[in-house]
Amino acid sequence: MVQIRNATPSDLKDIVDIYNSTVASRQVTADLEPVSVESRRNWFAAHTPEQYPLWVVQDNSRIAGWLSFSPFYGRPAYRHTAEVSIYLHPEYRRQGLGRVLLTEAIHHAPTLEFHTLLAFIFSHNTPSLNLFRSLGFEIHGELPNIAVLDDQERSLTLMGKRIQTPPAHNHTTEEPDSRSIVL
Repeated sequence: MVQIRNATPSDLKDIVDIYNSTVASRQVTADLEPVSVESRRNWFAAHTPEQYPLWVVQDNSRIAGWLSFSPFYGRPAYRHTAEVSIYLHPEYRRQGLGRVLLTEAIHHAPTLEFHTLLAFIFSHNTPSLNLFRSLGFEIHGELPNIAVLDDQERSLTLMGKRIQTPPAHNHTTEEPDSRSIVL
């Protein structure tokens, strides 16, 4: 049984380790070298449960993965649009955990007053493209050959999903309860 909860500062090392586990694949992140915990402290601090949550999935005492909501483009008119990112520990990939996290993010987005969720996915990352597509994300565009990974140019696919917002009286900014999920 796994549990989704808001990340705490004590989770940052595990969050960074999981992120760094994707660097060598050249399929998930544009970072070419692992990042440090120290370099991610400001990023972590910018994620609050009330506006741009950072969730971890915990399997007993182990962090199995994480999901973050991040601002899109940093201008006030884009306040109701958020980027969503998912990273999983290697031992938890391809077990449905990404689908669980993304489904929960879609469900929770209206409480954060997000009208649109975006994902920026390397065009050669077929598993991620398929996951997002299966949950209703559509291709909004592609930026051809904008990244160079190991001397190979790679494209970036922009995917988006319009979120159905509940009536105004249902809006809440309360943080979600921790949820237990059986995989």
